[in-house]
Amino acid sequence: MTLLIKATHQQTKEHNRNLVLKHIFDHEAISRAELSRITRLTRTTVSEIVAELIDEGLVTEIGVGESLGGKSPILLSLAKDSRCLIGVDIAQNHVQGAVVNLRGEIKETITVPVFEHFGEKPLKHIFEILDQLVKSSCRPICGIGVGAPGLVSTSEGIVINAVNFDWKDFPLAKILQERYQLPVYIYNDCQAAAMGEYLYGGYHRKGTNLVVINVGYGIGSGIIINGKLFQGDGGGAGEIGHVVVVHEQGKPCRCGHYGCLESVASAQAIARDAKELLQFPAHLSSHELSEALILDEAEKAFIAGHPAIRDLILNSAQYLGYAIASLVGTLNIHHIVLIGEMTRFGPAWLEVIRNTMLKASLSRLANSTSIEIGKLGNHSTLLGAAALLVNNYSLLFTKNFSRTTL
Repeated sequence: MTLLIKATHQQTKEHNRNLVLKHIFDHEAISRAELSRITRLTRTTVSEIVAELIDEGLVTEIGVGESLGGKSPILLSLAKDSRCLIGVDIAQNHVQGAVVNLRGEIKETITVPVFEHFGEKPLKHIFEILDQLVKSSCRPICGIGVGAPGLVSTSEGIVINAVNFDWKDFPLAKILQERYQLPVYIYNDCQAAAMGEYLYGGYHRKGTNLVVINVGYGIGSGIIINGKLFQGDGGGAGEIGHVVVVHEQGKPCRCGHYGCLESVASAQAIARDAKELLQFPAHLSSHELSEALILDEAEKAFIAGHPAIRDLILNSAQYLGYAIASLVGTLNIHHIVLIGEMTRFGPAWLEVIRNTMLKASLSRLANSTSIEIGKLGNHSTLLGAAALLVNNYSLLFTKNFSRTTL
């Protein structure tokens, strides 16, 4: 039996404050009366909370709204530059970091290529970026959010297993907290991307559940349910890239299995197979003939109607469509967003995914499901890593700042 404990006065006060702040965040402009109506808090309580938020510099009065018969209301808005957050995206071939304001507007960004992928070596690239970003003129910086590859324990701040970097039980949050004296949150990169699309792609205003699938050099997904990131019991919810979809003569996957979705539908898999189908000059070295270059050439060939390349890309889309059909049947979430390198293949690729999903899942569920390309481009994970900090509103209040943030 679960023991229910009554909330303390302080907990109730913080809950109400966070509720008001959330709705101010969700609107470009809103009045105290409207906040009272939406939150069902008394006008006195709302006014007290708003006064506190104004004193903190988090909220500002921006003018007078339209009167509905009485006195014209004073409109409130989030002071978007009053706090800044740092987001970091640890990708396959680079690390990117940015200083982001409370509206997800990037104030400063730095990208560093990654050439060494093992052990603690990638850390030097992360340090290189953060050493510069923490000196940003955008102050105060409230914390650092990191989107990392692989299985991640957010509660412990540990990367449990990241194959590309040979990280196992790697205490990334602790390392960064000790160096920068800031709160640090570590998330799986696809889960961070899901929150980025949800918060800054406009889905939070619709109150919709959301699945974001990153079809990049790997494949993974993030799941948002009732506005919250769903990570599963072990933090690995959404790891669809390592579900076997080719049961006979499947190609090896970096996870050690054969026939995983990632081995046939990811950008890495396409680059591997396209290399055999396209004609490249013999003098190009393996370094010059990078996966990025092969993908660029594959995209050109796809657009030009190269039969073998089109078959390769559209067959990969079918496998992804089958995987999405499984998600539709399991979760019945109506909004699915695709991001990552493979979205470069555009409408034809997307159409095959949609049609396969429609054929492979219960029609009543499938017909209610939309699949679309993400709105944030390459910044989904970066913004999502920072956005996750916004949900912990306590970080935004001056009494919780360390001296290094001021």
